[in-house]
Formats: sequence, C-alpha cells, structure tokens
Amino acid sequence: MKQAVGPGRRSRRWLGHLMFLALILGGAGILHWLQPEPLASSVSPVLAGDLIDGGKFDLEDHQDRPILVHFWATWCPVCRLGDGTIDALAKSFDVITVAIRSGGPRDIREHMSRESLSFPVIPDPQGELTADWGVTGVPANFILDGDNRIRFVTVGYTTGVGLWGRLWITRMLD
Repeated sequence: MKQAVGPGRRSRRWLGHLMFLALILGGAGILHWLQPEPLASSVSPVLAGDLIDGGKFDLEDHQDRPILVHFWATWCPVCRLGDGTIDALAKSFDVITVAIRSGGPRDIREHMSRESLSFPVIPDPQGELTADWGVTGVPANFILDGDNRIRFVTVGYTTGVGLWGRLWITRMLD
C-alpha cells in the first residue's frame, strides 16, 4: 500500500530540487567566472599552416571578408555536437578550423570521413596555434572582420543560429 504524500512533504521535495538546481547553476557560474578568458583582443594572432588535404592556409590571405576561426578536437564530445553546424557554415562563409591535439593529418582525415565532414582543418598536434590564440577550452570560436580584428568570441557549445547571426552582423558592419 502506497503512502499518501502530503502538501508539506511535496513542498520540501520541490525545495530540495530547487536548491540542487541553484547549486548546479551557481557552480557553473563560478567555474565560468574563474575560467581564463581566451585571447579576444582587437587584432587576431597569426594563423597559418598546412591543411589536412595538402593545401596551405594563411589568415592574411583572407582579408576583406569575415571569417570564422573554430578550435575543436576529435576527442571532444561537445565539439561533435557542433560539427554539422560548422560544416554547414563553411558552405556559406569563410571558415577555418584548428584541430587541437587530435593526431596528425591522417587521423583527422579518417575522423572527418567517418563523420562526413568537409570543412578545412589545420592540425595542431602540439597545441602551439591554440596557445597563440589563448584557447583554454574547446570548442572555441573567433569571428573576425575583414581587417582580421576579433569581433566575437564564444567558448563551449554555440548554436548554429548564434554563429550565423554573429557572422552576418560582422559582414553587415564591415
């Protein structure tokens, strides 16, 4: 026989749930506040390297239009959530990605093939480019204007609509 739950007991249960939620949100807020900010100064650092498809990339060749610089890793589950978004954005905007500590070009090509992705990738097996840009967590996105000035920075999961909107605003303001 099931015991009836009275209004006082139900209220305490909801209060417990609310306190737990407040603790989680407060902890997340504190962690976000303590996390060092990525490099988000006015002019972007140098970004040049060999692409996994054998080509070369130099950010200096991509002026006069906005570009998304996306730092990610093959081993990052949050990055995988946004891979399709980055792939779709690369069809409409200039996008360059940097794969952090994800192996060499062959490893990354295999991952890209398995996931049916085609965006351009610079491997960063030792994290040197990542350090130059001040990236401390992935995914990290930098949206640059046509003068390679950083206009927007996001760290963590960002929706496709959010990235598209930031790119669109940057294009309109350029």
